[in-house]
Amino acid sequence: MIKKVGIIGGGTMGSGIAQVAATAGCSVKLYDTKIEALEKAKADLKKIMARLVEKGKIDSEEKERIQNNIKYVNSLKELKDSDVTIEAIVENLDVKKNVFSTLEKFVSDDCIIASNTSSLSIASIASSLQKPERCIGIHFFNPAPLMKLVEVIPAIQTSEETLKTSVKTIKDWGKIAAVAKDTPGFIVNRVARPFYGEALRIYEEGMASFSEIDSAMKEVGGFRMGPFELMDFIGNDVNYTVTETVFEAFYFDPRYKPSFTQKRFAEAGYLGRKSGKGYYNYSENGQMSVRAQSRTNSEQKFSTETIFERILVMLINEAADALFWNIASAEDIDNAMTKGVNYPKGLLTWADEKGIDWCVKKMDELYEEYHEDRYRCSPLLRKMNRENKTFF
Repeated sequence: MIKKVGIIGGGTMGSGIAQVAATAGCSVKLYDTKIEALEKAKADLKKIMARLVEKGKIDSEEKERIQNNIKYVNSLKELKDSDVTIEAIVENLDVKKNVFSTLEKFVSDDCIIASNTSSLSIASIASSLQKPERCIGIHFFNPAPLMKLVEVIPAIQTSEETLKTSVKTIKDWGKIAAVAKDTPGFIVNRVARPFYGEALRIYEEGMASFSEIDSAMKEVGGFRMGPFELMDFIGNDVNYTVTETVFEAFYFDPRYKPSFTQKRFAEAGYLGRKSGKGYYNYSENGQMSVRAQSRTNSEQKFSTETIFERILVMLINEAADALFWNIASAEDIDNAMTKGVNYPKGLLTWADEKGIDWCVKKMDELYEEYHEDRYRCSPLLRKMNRENKTFF
């Protein structure tokens, strides 16, 4: 039973995870080297709790209980009595490995040491430990208190007991656990690549503007945000770095090839909401307005349906390939996309609705047009089509 939790990193993600654990009744110690980061985390939590009381989500007693469950510390030694520690610091492998090897000197042999990394190798992080079998990936999504999904990623060194305890803990904290294989991007950051990549490709081909592509995904597909709105929200620098990392990690598979458009926007400092300018413009109060955009291929008007279907089939193909390579179960893949990034439907469920034959036909049409490996159809879709099977 996990009762004492150590969180490493007092930023947005670390603070959010601390709030989740404290709400579930755990005794939490939030560690950061910077006192000001801890002070900010404490002040931010106080504001969040006050808002929840105002909205009637919790009462004053619950607010005090949650806040009192978190202690703010600036020494790693303070985490010595933790049952589990979750690291949520900079996405740098060397930094994480250094922190883990230092932490291991203080905690008990039974303490689970977890990383909240979104894309780095858990096996590599685990290699920094004397007892690598205690290491696992526990990847929350931002904002952690609101997002239901948590990816749980065992490394090849991870013990069955560590995996079992981690999954149970996540469920006890009121979250949905999706178990993923330790491969680049895990489930969400791998499967979601075409949402951004194919949208950028469609723009670069001159088929549609940023706002037209976003409208297609929202109006036809029912997505809450279009790809360009979402990239602006995430930050073009962050999203581009993840794309580049996944591309390199997959030995430069053309399916994950980054876009020059996004690279140039990141280089120009057009990072999105945080810089006031990205694919859209943002006022000081966060109001979004469309930038002047022109379609280079203006003679041909592509329908919103055409744009939506091209991005959708690429997403379905990626989800099918994740299942083909045993990255996760079909249920966990669909849960990951609906609960992790708020997709309107699970992609494999969507494939069943559209028809596996439709998916194969659309992928083959794209491949026939471009003859690029980027558009290769997943072997699983082909096999299912031959055998007239569905995912669910």
